[in-house]
Amino acid sequence: MNLILISALWGIVMMFSGLFIANKSTAKTIAVVGALVLLAGNLFDLSGKMIIDSNFNGMLQYDKFGLLFLTVIVLALLFYFLLSGKAIQEVGNHSYEYFALMFFIMSGIGLVALFNNLLILFIGIEIVSIPLYILTGADKKNLKGNEAALKYFLMGAFSTGIMLMGIAFLYGATGSFQVDKLNLTANDNFTIFLVIGVVMIMISLAFKVSAAPFHFWTPDVYDGAPTVFTSFMASIVKAAVFIGFLNLFMNGFGTITGKWQLSIAIITALTLFIGNITAVYQQSVKRMLAYSSIAQAGFMMFAIFAVNDMSKQGLLLYAAAYCLATIGIFAVLVKMKDFTIEGFNGLAKKEPLIALVVTVCFLSLAGIPLTAGFFAKYFVLAAAIKTGTYLWLVIFAVLMAAVSVYYYFRVIQAMYFKEGNSEMAETSSGFKGLLVAVAVLIILLGVAPNLLLNWLILY
Repeated sequence: MNLILISALWGIVMMFSGLFIANKSTAKTIAVVGALVLLAGNLFDLSGKMIIDSNFNGMLQYDKFGLLFLTVIVLALLFYFLLSGKAIQEVGNHSYEYFALMFFIMSGIGLVALFNNLLILFIGIEIVSIPLYILTGADKKNLKGNEAALKYFLMGAFSTGIMLMGIAFLYGATGSFQVDKLNLTANDNFTIFLVIGVVMIMISLAFKVSAAPFHFWTPDVYDGAPTVFTSFMASIVKAAVFIGFLNLFMNGFGTITGKWQLSIAIITALTLFIGNITAVYQQSVKRMLAYSSIAQAGFMMFAIFAVNDMSKQGLLLYAAAYCLATIGIFAVLVKMKDFTIEGFNGLAKKEPLIALVVTVCFLSLAGIPLTAGFFAKYFVLAAAIKTGTYLWLVIFAVLMAAVSVYYYFRVIQAMYFKEGNSEMAETSSGFKGLLVAVAVLIILLGVAPNLLLNWLILY
């Protein structure tokens, strides 16, 4: 509850700060303070002193998993502001407004993570989506950005309509918007309404997380949006929507897995295949990361497929690993003059520390041992194996992970084994120190994932 209220209020603070403070560089400082306040408020909730079973007539549900997930998201937001805050200020003349929109998005993320009512899920998704349309077209002089914003808005509005129709069908089948009553109150005479509602919401949420075959907007939007905002969309927003996806299918549709599990399996397989195979052919690192984010969504879909306790552990660890690695890579990419793979040629000789951190981040995305990405993939795949169904999907995912190693290592090869004169904007020692902190956290979670997972038991 603290996160939802504080983030909304801090968004308003950021807007009014823009009116009274002329210095753009102050925006980052205020945003970082806001992220720290968010973190403190969420930890206070997580401590149990203010946790209640439900609020607003049961429309919100406070549980340790949701609050712990939000803690991970807020920590990722803090690193994002610290690493990329300066780049946000350089996008245009409205830096305070950009930060304000991100805090409003965080308020929506809080609703998505803690909802117990389909209407709250819808409101949360829209609070997340609408500011993203604005951020995507923030650079008004960039035609690709304008095209991306329009495409994102039109496709997003269409998927919202599908979600609302799905909610209407679920209400017709169950007579309730409450998630915990969807399984219990379904009338046998209205089973077809229930199935149609589940499928339509599945399609809408698959669009939001860029799962195939509803991924078509992702490469153009991620490529056209300002790079610093692509980082935010590809990491924090994507991971946050997945918790809403998991909560709905675990708590709402967990007893009728036979009606939707095959569909999720097909979506997962398509997402893994399209994301990884298409990424192989990309010459732009930014566009490659867009397709990579589709492939990573395929692995996170395993948590939805399995809907068991290990799914929660896997998604929590995956969110932490994926957000840290993606934010770290994009923070460096923003500084690069050339976004192509050749633009990274010889970076290890020029900036050995930054090249090392980028390597750790790519190794984590690839799922190499001793990085957080390895155990993240292990837990989501183990959750799928635990179901005892569609084991071919796990084997296929391992093969696709092997494909991903190829295109991630192309960038690593360019940095260490190719001659070139990569151009990079000047970086401060503080920036490098934060990158090292990101790499250390990735390795720490790769060596001892229980440092995070034990919190589920502790709280």
